Amino acid sequence: MNGLTRIFLALAFSCGVSISVFTQTRNNSGQQEDTRIVVDSAEVLLDTIVRDKKGRVVRDLTASDFEVYEDGVRQELSAARFITRETAVPRNSAGNQPRLPASSLTKTADDSVAGVSALALVFDRLRPESRNNARQAAIVYANRNLTAKDFVGVFAIDQSLKTVQPFTNDTQLVRQAVDRAGSMNSSTYNLGVELDRVASRGTTTEVAFGGQAGIDREGPVITSAAAAPGPGGEAGVIAAIVSTMTRRSLEIFERLEREQQGHATSNSLLAVIESLRPIPGRKAVIFFSDGLAIPPAVETHFRAVINSANRANVSVYAVDAAGLRAESSTAETRRQINALSAKLSDRANSSGEDTSGQPLTRDLERNEDILRFNPHSGLGQLADETGGFLLRDTNNLSDGLRRIDEDMGAYYLLSYTPKDGNYDGRFRRVEVKSKRSGLGVQSRKGYYAITGSFASPVLAYEAPALAIAAGGRRPTDLVVRAAALSFPEADRPGLVPVVVEVPARFVTLSGDESKKQYSTDFSIVVLIRDEKGQVVRKLSNRYMLGGALDKLAAARQGDVLFYREAELDPGQYTIETIVHDALGNKAGVSTNRLEVPERGDVQTRLSSVVIIKRAERIGAAEQKTNSPFHFGDALLYPNLGEPLSKQSAKQIAFFCVVHLPKSAGVSSGGTTAPQVLVEVRQHNRTIGSTSSPLPPPDANGRVQYASVLPLEKFQPGMYELKITVKGADDSVSRSTQFTVEL
Repeated sequence: MNGLTRIFLALAFSCGVSISVFTQTRNNSGQQEDTRIVVDSAEVLLDTIVRDKKGRVVRDLTASDFEVYEDGVRQELSAARFITRETAVPRNSAGNQPRLPASSLTKTADDSVAGVSALALVFDRLRPESRNNARQAAIVYANRNLTAKDFVGVFAIDQSLKTVQPFTNDTQLVRQAVDRAGSMNSSTYNLGVELDRVASRGTTTEVAFGGQAGIDREGPVITSAAAAPGPGGEAGVIAAIVSTMTRRSLEIFERLEREQQGHATSNSLLAVIESLRPIPGRKAVIFFSDGLAIPPAVETHFRAVINSANRANVSVYAVDAAGLRAESSTAETRRQINALSAKLSDRANSSGEDTSGQPLTRDLERNEDILRFNPHSGLGQLADETGGFLLRDTNNLSDGLRRIDEDMGAYYLLSYTPKDGNYDGRFRRVEVKSKRSGLGVQSRKGYYAITGSFASPVLAYEAPALAIAAGGRRPTDLVVRAAALSFPEADRPGLVPVVVEVPARFVTLSGDESKKQYSTDFSIVVLIRDEKGQVVRKLSNRYMLGGALDKLAAARQGDVLFYREAELDPGQYTIETIVHDALGNKAGVSTNRLEVPERGDVQTRLSSVVIIKRAERIGAAEQKTNSPFHFGDALLYPNLGEPLSKQSAKQIAFFCVVHLPKSAGVSSGGTTAPQVLVEVRQHNRTIGSTSSPLPPPDANGRVQYASVLPLEKFQPGMYELKITVKGADDSVSRSTQFTVEL
């Protein structure tokens, strides 16, 4: 480290300030990995099933028999057609399409794809008896002969998605895959029901971690205090405390496990649905499950599953594989809620002291949790809102699957272009009606109003930001500072860190006097577009932040920082950053350019040049993590375009990384080391420069270069800082701009 760098770091550490004064609640469901995106038209397609009172498919409806409403407004159908597996008409010997019989139903699709269907059989983590029910029913379904246009894939969910059989029209392969999927062991749980049985009955002998909890029944056994014999007095108080601690630990374990499994299920369903998106024709998922719990932390991802299914025109048919339960789930849920409500009432009305140490609202929160855990609530919502149905309360699943097969092979395809051309990201509710009385209509319930079709899941909080991007608007309500930087590494040559900074004073902070808390809700979405304008990566995060109300003034003085990394191919990119404030209904947009250089070991490579805002010391453990902004025992924070004030700083600190070819460096023969040239330019001319040997590289040929320039000699204005590294056989340059103010 050279002398100038040491001076810079000392200065940075002495005057560094917190980059964010918020306390952020982690929200895994609010984060999303790099995803690839394609765009198509805004036409809405609706697969629609119509049945009579006896459950038979109605096949003779015309376009005039349908009414489609979007947010209560009647829409004009641009196309309608009844499609069956026999719809496709062969071409004649001359290669021409034969004339079809006259019909009031408009032709909407090429006959080469008419009658095509794709179905995913998805087995969630199931109890042994449920696995057997699902397997037997799916085998019956798979035994039907698939046509050349019927494609079936088989998948299993545990802590991740397993592809048991990719999509195929080979009946034998599907049967074998169903048999394997139905025989897989998986981790399941039902701990919450057991906990509430303990609470409602008051006495019990034990709660065992066995079978359903995924641990051997000979494992730990916990005895409740109510059932445990023993003397009163101090021993009884201790027993009650131990019981409370035990129950609390079980509840925490249950919540964390449920959230983990909820994320695994949602992510797996998203992956299956996205794989169906490009396939033409009828598409559906049959989801075998014991129940789908939607904890609050999973709600965003669950809504993304429904939205993705609707955008991809995929219907989800949910199957409660548990079949007929000894006690209905509704009755079980009602009993648990009544028991907890009675306990809450007793505590509230008791004249004795409450020694539980728990707030009265905790049991009310538990009531909500029980409702969410009802196996039919999540499954029913998933099926109903995507145009499928829930098969429940029966041990004869085969009949239900035959009905699903009917839906796959006989349906109406309706399409329309929405009258409301303002695609603002809001959810639009769709309703399809039949003018004929006595008919049941089954179709998806709505979609998020975003032009284009995204190959990645669109989370609910992303929709308004994506609508802004698609509409080409550039709102300026929020100040957005953003940068995408090229920092090639030996094992990640296309590494691109993306940094976004939002001053908190521009974000809506909502104060609640009754709770003495403030909160905010805003989202950051970054779209990376290639030279053709296609979005190749989407990065996002939702910020639901808050803190004590007396800290609100301090919170407004901070900045919120977004940091993500992407891996990009060589080329020119445009980075569009949209920040949407949900509480204030305002937004801000920033656009930047980036070049990712060609890869290779035979030429010198130079990272982006970064003006440093501040540095922060980090511990030994954090130093071991791989970050392009780690510099010795410091973490460097980039300046994202803020003017440099001569009143608050005396130096301009900058940083870059050089990767040298293997042949570079000082040899035993005295070959000159690569040189680094630092130039300050203004109005396209060099106004100052300095040159020095580049420090020796590390074992990977990497040189981290940092230095400073005296700020006092700069007049107010805009400047360019250009770094050139000259080797024996080549040279490479990068530059960045900065602004100086008084």
